[in-house]
Amino acid sequence: MKTLLTLLFLTLICSLHHTSAGPVAVEMMVKGACCPGYNQTRIPKARVKHVAMTPDGCTDKAVVVTTVCDKKICIDPNWPWAKKLLSAFEKSAGNTASPAAPSSKC
Repeated sequence: MKTLLTLLFLTLICSLHHTSAGPVAVEMMVKGACCPGYNQTRIPKARVKHVAMTPDGCTDKAVVVTTVCDKKICIDPNWPWAKKLLSAFEKSAGNTASPAAPSSKC
């Protein structure tokens, strides 16, 4: 009985290992950085630490705004406010300072 149980357990482990090594696992890792939806809240520039687009593997594109408290907020990339914010941060990418001074309050 112990041998059968051990064999079933090893088969399960091998099966899980085999399925997690394929493209599904890579897709699931990419999906972790994707946005499930959009937020329509304007974040004050003083609270914004970083702005970037979602990775290429995401089906729904979004602007990801990271606040000074490391909170990530997904914003519609077609929203004019989001386009301006992304443009401002892309222009300042060569500079060491962000376009807005980060606030220390979270």
